[in-house]
Amino acid sequence: MNFRFPRLYAIINASGGDGLPPSQVCGELLAAGVRWIQFRSKQASTREVYTEGLKLAGLIQSAGGVLIINDRVDVAQAVEANGVHVGQDDLPVEMARRLLGPDRIVGVSTHSPEQVREADRSNANYVALGPVFATQTKQRPDPVVGLAGLRDARRATRKPLVAIGGITLEKVSMALEAGADSVAVVGDLFKARDLGERAREYLKVLGE
Repeated sequence: MNFRFPRLYAIINASGGDGLPPSQVCGELLAAGVRWIQFRSKQASTREVYTEGLKLAGLIQSAGGVLIINDRVDVAQAVEANGVHVGQDDLPVEMARRLLGPDRIVGVSTHSPEQVREADRSNANYVALGPVFATQTKQRPDPVVGLAGLRDARRATRKPLVAIGGITLEKVSMALEAGADSVAVVGDLFKARDLGERAREYLKVLGE
């Protein structure tokens, strides 16, 4: 499967940002030039994730972008998303691949060199490692791997490597220098007064 991996990988939670609905947040990101967006929901019902995912799929795909659904392979299938991102406690990568087929994107979260090596041997299209820095977007985050962990991960895989966890505009360069191909951003995008402007700042720093 051929695709151009993004430098900026934006993640939208079901709660949106600053109380805004995900579809509005998505629209602002797309207008700023973001083209890879993951939709994540840890507490919403299946129906809610499906309904919101369907809206986002229409918006993102009509803009030529890529929609990744977090965790839920069934929802990714139902809304015809471009792919799914699975964690260590979700369906295994190979099962997600079997269900979605060869033409969809499958990404996987990792938190240690061993998990990165396992992901490298799998049919995942890309590997996310984190948290690279301390993060407040998860209630029970895994231990921080740091830039040293990111460098180890770079040596352990030739797949596109995404740095996630505590990413800020000021830390982007450090993540890239440590070997990341892309940065996944959640909190730092939505802390800004102007979401679209913040996204454009990221794209500028990342050279996109």
